[in-house]
Amino acid sequence: MNSPANRELTESFIAFYRDYYRSEIGTLAQHYPKEQRSLTIDYTDLHNFDTELAEEWTSKPSQYQEYVEEGLRLFDLPADVKLSRAHVRLTNLPDEDTYYPGQQSPRDQSGDYITVEGQVSKATEVYGVVQEAAFECQRCGTMSYIEQSSNVGDFQEPHECQGCERQGPFQIDFDQSEIIDGQKLRIEEPPEIAQGQNPSHVDVYVEDDLVEVVEPGDKATVSGILHLRQQSSNNQKTAKFSTYLEGQAIELKDTEFEDIDLTPEDIEEIHDVVEDPETDIFELGVDSIAPSHEGDEDVKLGIFLQQLSGVRAELPDGTFRRGDTHILLIGDPSTGKSTLMDAAERIAPRAVSVSGHGASASGLTAAAVRDDFNDSGQWTLEAGALVHGHKGLACIDELDKIKPDAVKSMHKALEQQRIPISKAGINTTLPAETAVLAAANPKYSRWNRNQEDHEQIEMESALISRFGLIFKFTDQPDAEHDSMVADTILISKDTAKRYNSDSHTVTEEELDEVEPALSVEFLRKYIAYARSNYNPVFRDESVRKKMRDAYVTLRSANGYDENSAIPISTRKLEDVLRLAEASARARLSNVIEEQDVERAQKEIGDSLRQFGTNADGDLDVDVIESGTSMTQKERRDNLIDLIRELQPDEGSLMVGKLCDVAEEEFGLDKRTVKDEVKDLADNGDLWRPGGAGTVRAFR
Repeated sequence: MNSPANRELTESFIAFYRDYYRSEIGTLAQHYPKEQRSLTIDYTDLHNFDTELAEEWTSKPSQYQEYVEEGLRLFDLPADVKLSRAHVRLTNLPDEDTYYPGQQSPRDQSGDYITVEGQVSKATEVYGVVQEAAFECQRCGTMSYIEQSSNVGDFQEPHECQGCERQGPFQIDFDQSEIIDGQKLRIEEPPEIAQGQNPSHVDVYVEDDLVEVVEPGDKATVSGILHLRQQSSNNQKTAKFSTYLEGQAIELKDTEFEDIDLTPEDIEEIHDVVEDPETDIFELGVDSIAPSHEGDEDVKLGIFLQQLSGVRAELPDGTFRRGDTHILLIGDPSTGKSTLMDAAERIAPRAVSVSGHGASASGLTAAAVRDDFNDSGQWTLEAGALVHGHKGLACIDELDKIKPDAVKSMHKALEQQRIPISKAGINTTLPAETAVLAAANPKYSRWNRNQEDHEQIEMESALISRFGLIFKFTDQPDAEHDSMVADTILISKDTAKRYNSDSHTVTEEELDEVEPALSVEFLRKYIAYARSNYNPVFRDESVRKKMRDAYVTLRSANGYDENSAIPISTRKLEDVLRLAEASARARLSNVIEEQDVERAQKEIGDSLRQFGTNADGDLDVDVIESGTSMTQKERRDNLIDLIRELQPDEGSLMVGKLCDVAEEEFGLDKRTVKDEVKDLADNGDLWRPGGAGTVRAFR
């Protein structure tokens, strides 16, 4: 450090500070060490001052970090100010030194100072890192002080005591050692870059004032030194080396769609398409979602509006109203649910996908877990799909098969769009402003036309009620419809084969039949632009009253008799408002017009007619919000009364006998009776003293 060359480099950094960062160093000196411990340097400033110095720092960062921090310590400061442990952090590297996880080359960038862009997926608890270790000789009591490296697995101990000149033994004295905070992070490719694939990642070790700067789900750029670490197998060293980053600087990225590059030409094209009087942007949107899937225009419109989203609004009391609409596709196999979900995922500027089959809370929302990510075996905060999809879309297949702990964690995530974590000393709340598009199957894989739909759903009603749009898919033979579906499948594949073949030709008309009306690239830019620039409000009082009056009218659709089913609750009013806001955004408007209200009401109406009515065909809010309908409540009451009538004074009633009498008196089939008895027993309304084949009602 004292060679002429080293002194020259240190002087160069001191001169740089004088020219560019005198004021910032003064501020650091005033607030060091409690409020501020780092000076942040912009690479562009250093490059403008001395190009070679900037490039040398990024190619030899471990060496140059000493010079740059020595220059800070030697900078002209008041005598009582010592920046002995202050850090200098280099940010804003050029594009050629900036990578997504997995793009960096262990061969070419090892030892270099680089920047990694991505999303935080995991973060450990804070742990202690010894900067200078104090060792006490157990023979003579002499203290030895040894500086420690930040490199993982590189802990230095004394070789010989400076007092008695013996080789220990030594014991570390934590009271006299210098200890700072440390944390390990995992940075993954963001969803819009991974695009449904397993995201690449890089682990990052940060210390001191970089600890707890980010949380799982945050998007960030992390700059630091890329190191190699040898891997082992069965306690044997191998020739493989993994990479990790010694984090030196972190910058949070706040922009919703920072990875969508919009040029003035893009914006002009978006306005041209939307404002073209010869076309309808809603028809174009519907025709652009899974064109190879025949029909289901109402579902496609719902997905189109979901992508554009309503407006998230914070109220004066600190509460908020979400803007995202959640959609559930539920029904028979091979009806196109997955095709529609795949199309939505491709279109969304930001999207994640996950299978609900066996998914835990950590996979869907977030959780504190113990795993091998934390080198010391402590707890790790791990983000799930809803956190990764923040400000975007999460596609969840097989929602009916998720684990109970995940169901419970999703309730608040879908409504509050915040995920609180309080476990093992980790107390935080992660953002999850994510729209959910989910698919599920009925209880027995296919719909049973002899049962009410809601009786065939093996999901908690509290979860189902979070979905603003629920669409029912049925596989019912119909010659005309089946012919159209078959034509769409056969023609689309045949056209694709001929289009990609040198020996066949395809006409423009044939291409128009299978190509989306708007390209995926255009849709992603259009959605990002609309969501970032338009926050519509009601045009005037008349539009707001139109929405209000329609809600009041629908609430009274079944009359006001106390035994009548209640058609809808205020949840549906909020769903209509969200879709109306999305409709206005689709038109690139900051004003909600009557057409937006009508479009939203029709979409909600289409959904309710598919899944929101009872056996009498009446709208019934309990179908969605409590998992039962007025009709089912009456049936269960009748069954309980019948059990009380048939059961002996002591002992139990055989379920087989109950089925026979219920079929004769109420026309109920055996499967329905057995299902109802099971559900009532599970809920504690009945008991089974002799096992599953018996039943008894409470008097």
